Amino acid sequence: MVTRLVLAGLAAAAVAAGPGPVASSAPPAAGAPPPRVAVVAARLIDGRSPEPLAPAAVLVEGERIVAVGGPEIVPPGVEVIDLGTATLLPGLIDAHSHLLISTDSYQVDHLRWSSAYKALRGLRAAQENLRAGWTTLRVAGDADVHYAHLEVRRAIDEGLFAGPRITGAGHYISITGGGGDLNLFSPEQRIVPDGLIADGPDAMRLAVRREIKHGSDWIKVLVTGAFASAGDDPKHVHMSPEELAAVVEEAARHGVPVMAHAHATEGIRQAVEAGVRSIEHGTFVDEQTIARMVERGTYLVPTLSIGDHYIEHGSPSGAQQKLVDLSLKYRAENYRRIGAAIRAGVRIAVGSDFGGFPAHLNAREFGCLVEAGMTPMQAIEAGTRVGAELLGWDDRIGTVEPGKLADLVAVAGDPLEDVAALERVTFVMLGGEVVRGP
Repeated sequence: MVTRLVLAGLAAAAVAAGPGPVASSAPPAAGAPPPRVAVVAARLIDGRSPEPLAPAAVLVEGERIVAVGGPEIVPPGVEVIDLGTATLLPGLIDAHSHLLISTDSYQVDHLRWSSAYKALRGLRAAQENLRAGWTTLRVAGDADVHYAHLEVRRAIDEGLFAGPRITGAGHYISITGGGGDLNLFSPEQRIVPDGLIADGPDAMRLAVRREIKHGSDWIKVLVTGAFASAGDDPKHVHMSPEELAAVVEEAARHGVPVMAHAHATEGIRQAVEAGVRSIEHGTFVDEQTIARMVERGTYLVPTLSIGDHYIEHGSPSGAQQKLVDLSLKYRAENYRRIGAAIRAGVRIAVGSDFGGFPAHLNAREFGCLVEAGMTPMQAIEAGTRVGAELLGWDDRIGTVEPGKLADLVAVAGDPLEDVAALERVTFVMLGGEVVRGP
């Protein structure tokens, strides 16, 4: 961790994400106890309690939280980081990120850019996400022929660069002609798509094995058509039940969970019955499948805000006009169906569907979930504790409790009064190291 701290200062030159130094410190003497620091704020939303703690203090020793309470828990002589009127929260978790997608023409970027170049862009995006408060990212497959974002994860894990905790899938596995294929070129062209193409149960098993071989700790499948890719329809089911079953069974043999991109009602139902851990998007989910998701404990990652972004800003290159049009057409229905899932008690996690775009956009998902029917506290929990539970990392992150990793963020004001405050992060700590100072 010490090496990572020093290198974080070097890496910070590549991050243009606003004020606040990246912390650096000398290593402790051999045998010395880990450093202790207290973070004090006007209030703490810990990710679990129904009400905030105010005023609040969090005592950190090394990379772990050792105590949480009022300012009276701060021992004499301990370094204090006083955040004043800010609200302290657990580090934010984006459960649907695409670090390598940074333009609206993502389906052809991998043909214009090398995997090495995309890795460099992805590293910068990861660092900007971290400085915006996103201490953990789950990548839902990404737009690269190879595995650039998994190499970014490796470089961060090895301490070569500072960055968030990253988990996820190498590619989105798609059928021929599906959302991960390239359907906008003539048949005489031999173009390599950004998705991993497989047809039939045996090919699906091979695709899963290949993904795991190259570092995927999640499998991402495109069960239905998509809003963002050319030449397919999100209301069509693409994968057969036999293909889905092969994916889930093969992944389970390796202890790897499956996330399923699914818009169409029948595709969502089939994915839930097959045993996927999470449904991504879930646009046309129905009441019967919602009940089944509650029964089976299937998570839902709605990714509402990206549609609103394209409705508001359009598609500069025209490549995402389909997304603009479909988002406009189905927005009200989408919000209504996600609202039904919220009321029924489906476990919902925050996912932005961004990653390589400006990182402040990610937090707009909180406001969208509130519009769909969540309280601000529920939305915050969706982006902290519930996200950690989805990842199976709730023993380490997601809440501010003794024993957890000291992943902390702060925002000016009170996000329970104005959830948009989560777009304005002023302080970030990752594993006890200050990444963005007050």
